[in-house]
Amino acid sequence: MKTIKDKQLLVGADFAGFPLKEAVVAHLKAKGWTITDVGVRSPEDNDTDLMFHRIGLRVGSMISEGEFERALIFCGTGMGIHIAASKCPHVHAGVVESVPAALRAITGNGVNVLAMGAFYVAPQMGCDIADAYLNAELGSGYEWWHNFYEFHKLAIDELEAFDYETYKANGFKLQHLGDYDLKLETKPD
Repeated sequence: MKTIKDKQLLVGADFAGFPLKEAVVAHLKAKGWTITDVGVRSPEDNDTDLMFHRIGLRVGSMISEGEFERALIFCGTGMGIHIAASKCPHVHAGVVESVPAALRAITGNGVNVLAMGAFYVAPQMGCDIADAYLNAELGSGYEWWHNFYEFHKLAIDELEAFDYETYKANGFKLQHLGDYDLKLETKPD
């Protein structure tokens, strides 16, 4: 598997996400990242295989198959490409438009495919989002409340084990793999 520790990253963008992807990729390459790009690589790319959902499925399948640990994907809104990637098993995708959201996506939700929308995210913000996402991991210090890591790891484990037919047969009740107290806490000063 190509990992973040080894500065290996998968990216993909459709024509709308291409400009933002180019800015983020140039930024990451300057920092020594090796990038594998499976989407639009030129403003002239007009192959229908490069539609947002097809790229999302391609990226998602490469994550599912264990080729890459994480990926960044880009389209106009980030929504469509993220929905497509999420169709693949073991993909935990999220759309973000800010650094705090990117940090929470990885530290709290273990997102392995992060989507951005070029219509909403400026190039420098995209670079900052990528840096935040790639320099953090599940439970890596952004969080502050009691049992944060354990609570979120349980959610990820239950989502990984989720089978819709079993869920349906169980009256749409999830089989718990564990439990933690639910308590809204106030952030300390």
